[in-house]
Amino acid sequence: MSWNTGHFLIRQEGVATMSYNHLTLEERYLISQDKSMGKSLRSIARRLQRSVATVSRELRRNADRSSGHYRYSKAHSYARARLRQCRRGPNFADDEVALVHAKLLDRWSPEQISGRLALDQLLLISTSTVYRWIGKDKRRGGQLWRSTRRLSRRYRKGYRKSDSRGKLRDKPPLTMRPMDVNLRQAFGHWEGDTVIGRDGHHCLLTLVERKTRYTRIIKLPARRAVEVNQALSKELDFLGTLDIRSITLDNGTEFHGYVELKERFGTEFFFAQPYHSWERGTNENTNGLIRQYLPKGMCFRDLTQEHCDEIESALNDRPRKILGYQTPLEAYIDECCA
Repeated sequence: MSWNTGHFLIRQEGVATMSYNHLTLEERYLISQDKSMGKSLRSIARRLQRSVATVSRELRRNADRSSGHYRYSKAHSYARARLRQCRRGPNFADDEVALVHAKLLDRWSPEQISGRLALDQLLLISTSTVYRWIGKDKRRGGQLWRSTRRLSRRYRKGYRKSDSRGKLRDKPPLTMRPMDVNLRQAFGHWEGDTVIGRDGHHCLLTLVERKTRYTRIIKLPARRAVEVNQALSKELDFLGTLDIRSITLDNGTEFHGYVELKERFGTEFFFAQPYHSWERGTNENTNGLIRQYLPKGMCFRDLTQEHCDEIESALNDRPRKILGYQTPLEAYIDECCA
């Protein structure tokens, strides 16, 4: 048998298989009907497959406040209003808020904060909650938003243009790179590029290991092949700290001395196509992260290697979603010890 009340359709039998924690409007309708027919609390509870205490509490808390009679629509309204009042959201302790703010000031993204704090079992906080905090802080005149990564205008440059930079014949193309390197299954394969300061002279050499995203930043006094070779020689030497088996580079003339390095150290070199920066996507993304610390338009003349080392450490200690919220340093050490 079914009843059509005009608001909902319910079955007289079988209502008991509800999976709600809170009483539904349908259940309150049945309580109201059975109560008006003089049925006992135990009988009503048995029909709803609820405890007697639940039915008793419902009749006591949600009866009409003026007449004292139980009306299902009024009871449902009372219950929903009470539920809205108690939904204040999760409360965070001051030290937890301070921890999130500290990570934001360290230029961690909300996603990195959420993922790494959960991994370390320090705090469960969603990415959207962190974004809400940033927005609220900004509306109040705070500065947290300045520590978030701001993507510059996206565009693709250089189409239908010829490469006017100095050309070097017979550079090994990216197509020669082994498949296990392309798939990031092999360790010790890097991508490299230079980041230029405002004066176009002083620059940084950036190297990123493809599998672990471990980053190395080296200050160069000039954007020339001799300077790049000197810097790479220190890293490729047996006393160097990096495990480098191959490097994929940009087509800039500063990398035209690669043959000398290959003959001396046996390291393989590969080159992306001109104006195809996405073929070195890991390095390009890392350079974007570096720009958080060294924005475009900044002159690198007075930039020291010590400052570069600080930025390098900050990036390598920043958890990455792609690494399961490990840091690049942790992932790099794991690979070196494997």
